[in-house]
Amino acid sequence: MLELDLFSRERLRTDPYPYLVVPNFIQGEGLESVLRDFPDIQHPGSIPISEVIGGEAYQALLAELQGDAFRRVVADKFDLNLQGLPILTTVRGVMREKDGRIHTDSKTKVVTVLLYLNDSWEAEGGHLRVLRDGENIDNFVEEVPPSAGTLIAFKVTDNCWHGHKPVVGKRLSIQMNYLVGEAAKGKHQFFHRLSAKLKRFFGGRSNVPA
Repeated sequence: MLELDLFSRERLRTDPYPYLVVPNFIQGEGLESVLRDFPDIQHPGSIPISEVIGGEAYQALLAELQGDAFRRVVADKFDLNLQGLPILTTVRGVMREKDGRIHTDSKTKVVTVLLYLNDSWEAEGGHLRVLRDGENIDNFVEEVPPSAGTLIAFKVTDNCWHGHKPVVGKRLSIQMNYLVGEAAKGKHQFFHRLSAKLKRFFGGRSNVPA
């Protein structure tokens, strides 16, 4: 299902930090099946994959993303040893106006992978921006539309600033992280599960970190 050759051939950008963008990482019937089988998510936040149910193609996609073949091409591209590192995978389906604020990822994450699964995208907001600083959303190097099948992956660094302009409503994505160890995975899973439950209960008003 994954176009691993496209990933391997894509140029690794290094300004302002190591990242790459792969359009059409999933194509054709495989992409259509995943869009059809993606979980029906009605509340905001990053939700652990154990907390939602999707169809067969969605499950197959998760298996490939978390598999050894993809791990190897990611490791080769970023020149990292990812062997044995635990994986945390979450999904998003609904965005709030405050989502997408500029941030860097936690130092417990080694590589972040984002795969977008929106059949079409007309909104002005919601395009992920690779940023030069943590202050100005318009000081960006590249803007990535959250179009179906588009992937962005980046090495987590002190300056891996990213974010997007606000958008409210449906925005589907899968986020996968290679983590520094099992303790980090346990911590992230705990907070994501807690956040998801509170947001479901309070209708997205929770300020628990996501």
